[in-house]
Amino acid sequence: MHSARQLGSTCSSRTNWTLPPALSTLAMPTRRPTHKGRFTIAAKHHITIAEIYESELVDIEKAIAHYEQAADYYKGEESNSSANKCLLKVGHYSAQLEQYQKAIEIYEQVAMSTMDNPLLKYNAKEYFFKASLCHFIVDELNAKLAIEKYEEMFPAFSDSRELKLLKKLLEAHEEQNSEAFTEAVKEFDSVSRLDQWLTTMLLRIKKTIQGDAGDLK
Repeated sequence: MHSARQLGSTCSSRTNWTLPPALSTLAMPTRRPTHKGRFTIAAKHHITIAEIYESELVDIEKAIAHYEQAADYYKGEESNSSANKCLLKVGHYSAQLEQYQKAIEIYEQVAMSTMDNPLLKYNAKEYFFKASLCHFIVDELNAKLAIEKYEEMFPAFSDSRELKLLKKLLEAHEEQNSEAFTEAVKEFDSVSRLDQWLTTMLLRIKKTIQGDAGDLK
């Protein structure tokens, strides 16, 4: 069984980091967790540390590492939904740090784990959409091939607004038409507001169009 003292030791030994004072209390000994819930308790510790790195210390790479560790612990308890929430954080920040292959693998993994769940399958199209955008940033052909694969894997993706947008963006990019690209984005945004992450990824794609001004206006 892992105590909180052991957890702190594990974090230090695996990552070679010295926890800042703001995190020191999380490494203090606590009651030894029961066998059944020990992984969940460890996961929650890592999430708390990740959130501090995320919002207070603004060290995204360390936040990613702790979200990954939390996901591993949740998998140890077969708490797949909680593990996926942590993995989505990893995918989100990995893409921001331009670690696109890592983000793609995570979004695909979470999409496949949710697409057969009646309560969660609606979210699968969002994860395939995000994976597609990461592919698109890397290479236009990669994006086309990935989209075809996702349609075969998850037929509901074929009728989504996200896929329709992707196809318009691919066409505009192939024609090096920044105006058509922007119009497609505006049309989508008028119905489904783009968050900061999506806006950032779309701007990165648009900047690969020759002569582009680098905005979505």
